[in-house]
Amino acid sequence: MRLPWLRAVKPLEPPTHEDLIRLVALGDEAAFEELYDAVAPRVFGLVRRVVRDPSQSQEVTQEVFVDIWQQAARFDADRGRAMSWILVIAHRRAVDRVRASQASTDRDMRQGIKEYQESYDDVADTVETAMESARVHKAMETLTEPQREAISLAYYGGYTHQEVAELLKIPVGTVKTRIRDGMIRLRDRLGVA
Repeated sequence: MRLPWLRAVKPLEPPTHEDLIRLVALGDEAAFEELYDAVAPRVFGLVRRVVRDPSQSQEVTQEVFVDIWQQAARFDADRGRAMSWILVIAHRRAVDRVRASQASTDRDMRQGIKEYQESYDDVADTVETAMESARVHKAMETLTEPQREAISLAYYGGYTHQEVAELLKIPVGTVKTRIRDGMIRLRDRLGVA
């Protein structure tokens, strides 16, 4: 027998992610806890695929939920589903972490190279360069004066063949011949192959 004033009550449906976000925006910690339990595995999975490192993925996932707590009032159900909004936040955070990590690695690498170059003992290099320079100057003395003059202007002075020709008031072909012949003589004298 059914009493007329009693009606059947439908069981309550669990709140949607959108409902939970709206409650979180109002500061409802229980709703936040429920939302966390519902979406944390998917958030962590997405972050883990981007970041790869498990411990950093956990940190990023925590940051995502801090963002959700702080930005819940910005969620607009008319623009999309709550899960999509959450996953966009997670993806952005994960990409930011990867970029920051890469930038840090690059910065460390540049600093390491700089420190290595600064600490490198270049005394041996300096001595070797000075000895090589002395050998070249001694070999230059074996050249004819016109060859030495043309090579000095071109290689030590940084002038082009055309500029050397103008400075010496001779044809460009003559400059090229003097430089070529002088370089052959230097190569033979220095034993360079």
